[in-house]
Amino acid sequence: MVIVMSFCGLCLLLAAGKILRSLIPLFQKLYLPASVIGGIVGLVLINTAGPHLSQNWFAGWTALPGFLINVVFASLFLGAPTPKLRGIWNITAPQLCFGQIIAWGQYAVGLGLTGLVLMPLFGVPIQFGNLLEIGFEGGHGTVAGLTESFEKLNWEAGKDLGFAMATAGMILGIVIGMWLINWAARHGHITNIRSFADQSKLEQCGVYPPGEQPSAGRQTVFSDSVDSLALHIALIGIAVLIGYGFKELLLLLDSVAPEGVRKMHILPSFPLFPLCMIGGLLLQMLLRITKLHIIADHAQMQRLAGAALDFLVLSAVASIRIDFVAAYWLPLLLLIVFGALWNVFGVLYLAPRLFKVAWFERAIAEFGQASGVTATGLLLLRTVDPENKTCAASAFGYKQLFHEPFMGGGIITSLALPVVMAQGGGLLFWIISVAGVSFWFLLWFFLLRGRTE
Repeated sequence: MVIVMSFCGLCLLLAAGKILRSLIPLFQKLYLPASVIGGIVGLVLINTAGPHLSQNWFAGWTALPGFLINVVFASLFLGAPTPKLRGIWNITAPQLCFGQIIAWGQYAVGLGLTGLVLMPLFGVPIQFGNLLEIGFEGGHGTVAGLTESFEKLNWEAGKDLGFAMATAGMILGIVIGMWLINWAARHGHITNIRSFADQSKLEQCGVYPPGEQPSAGRQTVFSDSVDSLALHIALIGIAVLIGYGFKELLLLLDSVAPEGVRKMHILPSFPLFPLCMIGGLLLQMLLRITKLHIIADHAQMQRLAGAALDFLVLSAVASIRIDFVAAYWLPLLLLIVFGALWNVFGVLYLAPRLFKVAWFERAIAEFGQASGVTATGLLLLRTVDPENKTCAASAFGYKQLFHEPFMGGGIITSLALPVVMAQGGGLLFWIISVAGVSFWFLLWFFLLRGRTE
């Protein structure tokens, strides 16, 4: 009964978020997702009427994000075509450099601010600085995926602070992103912008007009054998299972590792979701080798991942523990402000120098991802380049193949937390992050500066 009531409660919140988005013009102009609106409604309900409601309504919400992020990452490469790396690299390299500079810079800013200001003034732990990259670049999904890591490293507050950071990042990403778009339009940096006023009432409400509703994917098998959607869910489950096998292997390696390595808790605290991404990639390679890749449609995988992400954000926001956030609200606010300033600096100062063409379109997509989720980046990009007349969409999309496995929830994000929490690890990783920013800038300077992309 708990599962049924918890699921129904989330469905009611998601529907409420969509209704509020359709009725309130401010939410429409801010492009706030229904999942965020519904999550905030749920957060308010839990902290006001919660004692008077059955716990069954929200008992399962806390554990749900940690599971759903595995679904999101497992589906990333399933059904996707195998690209030609040389052609991809030519258009992607500058975009990758920019994305990596922003991501590593979030570590440099977050850890630097924490070590120099927040620790002496507010007594926060050094890993507090990790929250900037985890919440901004990674988003709710990454925070959810690191839940087990937070627990194993005895930092329970990290999950709730991370969700608060991710929520603030998503909202600021849209609000500041729209301000940057208006600024760029006034200064002639973009010409293809489609303003909010140009949209129909249905579009403003987030509803496709009749006759313009896109396909949600292709059915790859006959339904008399198995439903196509059920098969795609099964493939995601297999990818997650492969990832779980890798997780068990890491635990086995930790059991035979030297004591010094075990004390760092790197292998046990490594989250499951990047391993699920590897599982999805290996499964896709197997399907291609066996000529069975035709049964997996990437568009259907994207829809399943999108649905999982909506419920992930919804449950994550609704289940934030206010007491943790209230205890750290001022240092958290300072971290949010400095993180937002770094992202804006990237758009206004770095991007015009790194990109030769369509610099703003390419920068604003990256800004959206670095402030919230990939969907935020695509939303902002669609606003400035609705007909994909520039190379921004393809450059941003292909960049994900090289960026996501490492930053914003990838391997580096997963390893950074236990490393920083080790003795002396904060200073060490700050130096690494500064080196990371320098490396990608120098790569662009010496190898890509003269390119025309």
